[in-house]
Amino acid sequence: MLAGAFIGLGALAFTLVASDSSLGFAASRISGGVMFSLGLLLVSVAGAELFTGNNLIAMAWAEGQVSTLEVLRNWCWVCLANFVGAAGLAVLVAFSGHLQLNGGQVGQTVMRIAVAKQNLALDQAFLRGVLCNVLVCLAVWMAMGGRSVLDKAVAIVFPITAFVAAGFEHSVANMYLIPLGMLFKAAAPDPQAAQYANLDWAGFAGNLIPVTLGNIVGGSGLVALVYWLCYLRDTPAV
Repeated sequence: MLAGAFIGLGALAFTLVASDSSLGFAASRISGGVMFSLGLLLVSVAGAELFTGNNLIAMAWAEGQVSTLEVLRNWCWVCLANFVGAAGLAVLVAFSGHLQLNGGQVGQTVMRIAVAKQNLALDQAFLRGVLCNVLVCLAVWMAMGGRSVLDKAVAIVFPITAFVAAGFEHSVANMYLIPLGMLFKAAAPDPQAAQYANLDWAGFAGNLIPVTLGNIVGGSGLVALVYWLCYLRDTPAV
């Protein structure tokens, strides 16, 4: 649960930056990405189980150190716990009045982001999920080599900033942003129903499923298994 809440905190920081209309597009995306890095930094330093990072377990699976059932069980339980943490934080944030900051622009920004995510075509959601978790897993991989908090921060900030600035899709972040958008829609006196009509649980599932599958392909296939092929395949047992 902690990892889901940590990623949610990163997304919270991102939406604060994104709600400032005085920033240009590039400045908003890059500075928002830097703020979003807080989430993975908390996961890495404070210690928590993040579904997208755990896609790297595919390397141990390819090496025969864990079974397929063990991998799937880990992913299912961690994904569920991440959802509880992320959605739970969304509830706390919604009732805290945070979304009313900047004249309600923070809440409107969250709803716009949530709607844009749910309006993605399935192939776009999947491919953005692939690209996102390539960068996330590379950040995790590099952070594991860090000996200090500063080492881990440097390893994490640049890949995470890149995926956020590029608009790629992270399943756990979406577990926070889309439920939060739905909560603000329900509470807003004029939620502009025509614009936000599909901001519901069906739309949430329509985004989360392809994004999650893309995250698995990106993290497990394009990072973990590629590293296994490069460094571990046919390595003699010690």
